[in-house]
Amino acid sequence: SRPAARVLSEARDLVARGVREVTLLGQNVNAYHGQGPEGGEWSLAGLVRALAEVEGLERIRYTTSHPNDMDDDLIAAHGDCEKLMPYLHLPVQAGSDRVLKAMNRKHTAAGYIRLIDRIRAARPDLALSGDFIVGFPGETEADFQATLDLVEEVGYASAYSFKYSPRPGTPAAERAQVDPREADDRLQRLQALLSRQQRAAQDAMVGRTVSVLFEKPGRMPGQMVGKSEYLHAVHVDGDASLVGRVAPVRIVESRPNSLAGQLA
Repeated sequence: SRPAARVLSEARDLVARGVREVTLLGQNVNAYHGQGPEGGEWSLAGLVRALAEVEGLERIRYTTSHPNDMDDDLIAAHGDCEKLMPYLHLPVQAGSDRVLKAMNRKHTAAGYIRLIDRIRAARPDLALSGDFIVGFPGETEADFQATLDLVEEVGYASAYSFKYSPRPGTPAAERAQVDPREADDRLQRLQALLSRQQRAAQDAMVGRTVSVLFEKPGRMPGQMVGKSEYLHAVHVDGDASLVGRVAPVRIVESRPNSLAGQLA
């Protein structure tokens, strides 16, 4: 992992160029362990807390994370680090322990749900995102129903879902494959459920005041667009002076893939 001092230096350079938000990226970013500025090893939570001290930096995010590497300190950071945004992408892949084991995943569905409960206890307004794969070799209808049950229990603000596709040379590619028509049907059913949850999460924002970091002009004249702390795209009437600013916005409308608001 990159030394923490280097990450902090790069963050300060970005802030000097007008950047107000940073996202820490990694295939399994919450497993981060890097050398601290004064020696010793820092975890992701330690790096997040140090970034929060960088003057001018207003928002911190990280992606993508793994359920097995959400340690106590990182969970606590979601509750006590104001600059760490209340949005978390935490893939689970499936709700069936049998399928998770076949995928060589080291977590269980129940363990994942307990973890989400702990994170939400630290940050109740957390917007959660996830990844799902349907039609993995050997997946039964009961296995797929377990995935639907997990999605219903957890509730996602957004999610990515895919149909399994064989990769030559992998053990799964040599196993009996799920009928493509059945896999297509399962994907459509899962995506319908996830879409309903996403719509409900967006609709629940109407009437709330959120914090928006404005990025660019919108498609309509006199319109500006930015991201809320929950990673929703938000449109308002405004001018280019908003770019790079964080401003409160009252949400007045929920649209298919964005929110509309008024500067508060």
